[in-house]
Amino acid sequence: MMQYKNVIVAYSIMIILIILVGVFQSWSIALSILNYCLISAVMTIGANIQWGYAGLINFGIMGYTALGGLAVVLISVAPVPEAWDAGGLRLILCLILIILIILLIKFLSRKFRDFKNKTLIISLIIIAGIILIRFISAPAIENIESIDPAKTGFLGGLGLPILLSWIVGGLFAAGVAFVIGKIALGLRADYLAIATLLIAEIIVSIIKHEDWLARGVKNVIGLKRPAPYEIDLQNSQWFINLVEKFNSSKLNFTNSASEYQNLLTQYVIDASSVYVKLCFTGLFLIIVISLLILTQRALYSPWGRKMRAIRDNEIAASAMGKNIVKEHLLIFVLGSAIVGLAGAMMVTNDGLFTPGSYRPMRYTFVIWVMVIVGGTGNNFGAILGGFAVWFLWVQAAPISLFLIEFLTSHLPETNELKVHLINSAPYFRFLIIGIGLLLIMRYRPQGILPEKIVKQ
Repeated sequence: MMQYKNVIVAYSIMIILIILVGVFQSWSIALSILNYCLISAVMTIGANIQWGYAGLINFGIMGYTALGGLAVVLISVAPVPEAWDAGGLRLILCLILIILIILLIKFLSRKFRDFKNKTLIISLIIIAGIILIRFISAPAIENIESIDPAKTGFLGGLGLPILLSWIVGGLFAAGVAFVIGKIALGLRADYLAIATLLIAEIIVSIIKHEDWLARGVKNVIGLKRPAPYEIDLQNSQWFINLVEKFNSSKLNFTNSASEYQNLLTQYVIDASSVYVKLCFTGLFLIIVISLLILTQRALYSPWGRKMRAIRDNEIAASAMGKNIVKEHLLIFVLGSAIVGLAGAMMVTNDGLFTPGSYRPMRYTFVIWVMVIVGGTGNNFGAILGGFAVWFLWVQAAPISLFLIEFLTSHLPETNELKVHLINSAPYFRFLIIGIGLLLIMRYRPQGILPEKIVKQ
């Protein structure tokens, strides 16, 4: 029990902070923070598996997050029949051609392994394939994107339940990670980091500029959700009765029927937002707890000990017969799949898909800061880092604004320094996060909850 003392203390502090937000700001804001903390926790679990378990530096988290979000669109959005009629079959043909080209290249690589001009032939096949695919797809894409571009301009999705997209998001990310891993995992340290970051930028760039796929930067709004809509709750009598009963002590102090009704309406509106966020909280908690249980079991299993041995000394592990390349590829795929799952969860929570919002600062470097602050190699630490850093990321601006107004209260409202500081409050998050990271690296380099190997 003593080994979990620090865990209990650290998580208790985070719970208290979120409760304080609910008390002093609003419970809706507190639950929003909590939900994003849980989503960040899933991302940090994925990053921790790759870095904490195996020592792989993956700066492509942004790309896998975007792929998870793309899965939500492709799975849950209703198809656009006009777009499919305009060019859907041509794009399917292009997909078949891509698969055939890959299979042909794989066949030639195995069949003619020692053939002198093999590389030249494969290169010619790839170039010819790209030209043919472009010839077929270009008119189809143009026709699809011209179909009511203000509202659609893309193929749409399959119209399936949105929770299914969470699984598909993980599979999307896993599939892309497998291909990337086959190519890039021969690199190490900073070279691998640069390669994965560039590939992530390519993925996001494709999603942003291929409007036929997911509307590009025009965004996809009104996505399905696995929770009721606020407006439906506000018009449901059972919910109104529940809110009225819960707030009866406050409502009884009203002086008139109109005041009573206005106050009840406000309570119903506030409660509907809280209810929806609680539904998401429940779903996200199930995911985080499930991943925590699985990763804890994996960490202390023979496989987990093998991964740590590879991380600490690849040469010794290889000499003992361990397949380093195979194990690195496996853990790279697993970590990326979890990040893809988090990306799908985030888009579901937001109710919209915005490719233009995927930037390295938010979806790569901040995630790495979370893992570093929490403690690499420790699943509890990774989750705690997701909570702590996201809380600071959100609350840094209001805290900074409060401190600025307090410290400059003696200055007139038109004072240039005061105005400048107030306008700069949103950017103080970078300063606070930076200072926090420096303090952690100086006084607690292993993180708040450092890795601790427990003998089983």
